[in-house]
Amino acid sequence: MAREIKLEDLDLGAIIHRDERVVWGQGAGEPASLVEKLLEQRHRIGHADVFLAGVRSRRTLTPEHADALSFTSFGAMGNLGGLARAGRLHVLPTHLSQVTSYFAQGLIRADVVFVHLSTPDENGEYSFGIANDFPQAAIAQARVVIAEVNDQLPWTYCDGRIDPVRIDYLVRTSRPLPQVKPQAVGAIEDRIARHVANYIEDGTTIQIGVGGIPDAVLAIIGDRRDLGFHSGLINDRVADLMEAGVVTNARKPIDTGITAAALLVGTDRLYRYAHRNRAIHLYTYMHTHRAEILSQLGKFVAINSAIEVDLTGQVNAEVASGEYIGGTGGQGDFVRGAQMASAGRSIIALPATARDDTISRIVPHLTDGIVTTPRSDADLIITEFGAADLRGQTLAERARRMAAISHPRFRTSLEEAATALR
Repeated sequence: MAREIKLEDLDLGAIIHRDERVVWGQGAGEPASLVEKLLEQRHRIGHADVFLAGVRSRRTLTPEHADALSFTSFGAMGNLGGLARAGRLHVLPTHLSQVTSYFAQGLIRADVVFVHLSTPDENGEYSFGIANDFPQAAIAQARVVIAEVNDQLPWTYCDGRIDPVRIDYLVRTSRPLPQVKPQAVGAIEDRIARHVANYIEDGTTIQIGVGGIPDAVLAIIGDRRDLGFHSGLINDRVADLMEAGVVTNARKPIDTGITAAALLVGTDRLYRYAHRNRAIHLYTYMHTHRAEILSQLGKFVAINSAIEVDLTGQVNAEVASGEYIGGTGGQGDFVRGAQMASAGRSIIALPATARDDTISRIVPHLTDGIVTTPRSDADLIITEFGAADLRGQTLAERARRMAAISHPRFRTSLEEAATALR
């Protein structure tokens, strides 16, 4: 059984061996008290490697912590941008659907796992609360598991449980969860969302990423009926649509009646709604991101974004001006999975420009040569100026359609560049 210990008495220097890898989950699922203790005691360990995903805790990891810790992640999501800009973040480009098998094969090592758990239910079972993405896969190979049991974490229905015997050390905390509010919907986001909404019919199952465009889409589809959700994450607006009877999941071919996700990314409004709510189920990436599952969703629309897209449909969602600001994430999984579904569509939605219309995000060639999604997987590209359907189109026709949804300021030069494609 776990050794219960007070947070102030936790000595990670006596638990974590030098050069071991420490793993914890992402987003609001980060066990913030354990992470803060690691940062405080890092010099007692000597050196440790940390594998993590997007961080949203109030205490941001900074380059100064790299004096005793090294950091590896899927990309510069959440608050990892500072580490990336300082050259202190090692990026692992991988589809999220591959993560579980990478842990199982030892390609991603997990010596010590920090896990964020709810208090147990009446049956003594813990819940992963708001993040069930990859902790189970890491725990399966860990030498030591340290659990932060937070009484403010909601108890949610999860795919899989943690055996209490597997927990070596247990720390009880009571701390508020990070709050990620829905983004304000601007004029451009609203215009993009209205183009996206044309592809969302009654009974459609939706996947969303993070940011203003997904929030804008969710804000305007309240007139639809029997929508479903199967996504890497859900937010407050999804809870609003569920409560309004818009998202019922009634027509989903699988997980019927259930909103499926790996993460809850929102505010206390979402966390309260998800607490002991059987209509929300948190699955691991093996279920949320694998093509074998996504292909069964029928009328499935995946909505993701990009930093830039070239005239042939190649997508860069990772690097801007030579700096990592995103990652591979689940985009490739959902792009391909949506197109494998019988009536699926994959949408890449982005504003046509950046920096006050001074930079076009529709480009002749990807600036940094980073291809997150290849042109062979291109489907719908949407900006505030319209939608470009690239399926079954030649390079020349793709370029013409992409130029047509660019900002008018750049359209002539893009049309000229398009003439070079055959």
